Formats: sequence, structure tokens, C-alpha cells
Amino acid sequence: MAETSHLTRVGGCALSSPRSISPSLARPSLSSLSFRSSTSRGNRSRGFSIHGRRNGGAAVVRSMAASFGSRLEESIKKTVSENPVVVYSKTWCSYSSEVKALFKRLGVEPLVIELDEMGPQGPQLQKMLERLTGQYTVPNVFIGGKHIGGCTDTVKLYRKGELEALLSEANAISTQS
Repeated sequence: MAETSHLTRVGGCALSSPRSISPSLARPSLSSLSFRSSTSRGNRSRGFSIHGRRNGGAAVVRSMAASFGSRLEESIKKTVSENPVVVYSKTWCSYSSEVKALFKRLGVEPLVIELDEMGPQGPQLQKMLERLTGQYTVPNVFIGGKHIGGCTDTVKLYRKGELEALLSEANAISTQS
């Protein structure tokens, strides 16, 4: 089965769809972190589907993919819960650069994860972020373990005077004497 790649632009940088992600990963449970709910796009099949094909070995592949997806999900949850500010980014994305510059002006040092410098794991992380947050574009911003959104959402919070309060609550901004 031939796999194709296409570009997506939704309120952020244009991104190639990952080629190596199996759509057989089930939607994860979102137990401890607060994420936006996402709308289901259906399960587009490039191999095995969530409901599965029951022929030779498909169940084993599905469980391996689900196990990998669970580890990836847990890795993301651990990262955003252990760091006051996390930005999933791409080095070439102007929206990501804008968010990183805003945090720098505010004296915040976020944990920045450059997905385009991670090799094959970058697109896999990006796909799992989409499943967790409903957002496929970068930057994908988390403050205090909560998904904030992308560049537009972060700048909007800043302009409304709400970003600093969130950062302070997450202990990302030191109070100056």
C-alpha cells in the first residue's frame, strides 16, 4: 500500500503529515492533565485499523503500536507535568519563534522541544500531541501542565493580561523584589 504525504495548515505552520504513524493507536485516556478535547476525524487506514483486521499477525502489530503509543503519551504527560512551561516547536516555524521570543521577553525559560530535530520521533510526538490536544500545528504550548494552544492563543492571553498570571501560578516567573 503506497503512503502519501500532504500539507496541512490550520492556524499555524504548514506541516507534512507523518508517514510512519500507525492509525491503529487508540485514542488515549486523558487522566491527569487538562487537555482540550479534539474532534474525531475518523480513522483513516494506511494499514491496520483500530477495529482491526483479524488476519495473520495483525493483533500483534496493533498491540505493539498501542504499547508504543502509550509510552509516547506517558512521555508527553510526564514532560508537561514536570516543567512549568513546555513548547513543542519547529526551528523554522515563525509562529514558534514568536512564542519563544515572547517568553524570553517575559523572562521565562520554557522547555523547548524542537520536533524537526528529533528524527523519526518528531512526527510521532506531533501526531500524539494532536491526539491529546486536538492541535496538530506548532507551537504547541503547555503552562502548568495545561494545554494553552498555539501562538495565537498564547499571544491573546498575553494581550488580555492573563499570561503572566498563568506563568506565575506555574512558578515559571520569579517575582522580582
